[in-house]
Formats: sequence, structure tokens, C-alpha cells
Amino acid sequence: MAKMIRKGDLAQKICAGCGRPFSWRRKWARDWENVRFCSDRCRRAR
Repeated sequence: MAKMIRKGDLAQKICAGCGRPFSWRRKWARDWENVRFCSDRCRRAR
């Protein structure tokens, strides 16, 4: 069975739109280096 990773152990970045920290998500796994915003709302409001 796979080893579970705690939420606090995931990589984090600061959102370029709102300035809040956000954590790694599986849907961003292939493109994590280029992710700058925590949500679509922050991306649109920039």
C-alpha cells in the first residue's frame, strides 16, 4: 500500500494574485513550476 503524505508536508507557494499560500494539488503535478495562482478567480483578477 502507498505511504500517505500529510497535507502539511506538501509543497507550498505564494499566490501572485492574493498573496496567500497554497499547497500542491494532484492536477498541478505535471506543471507545478509554472503554477502562479491559487485559483481561476485570482488568475482573472490579476
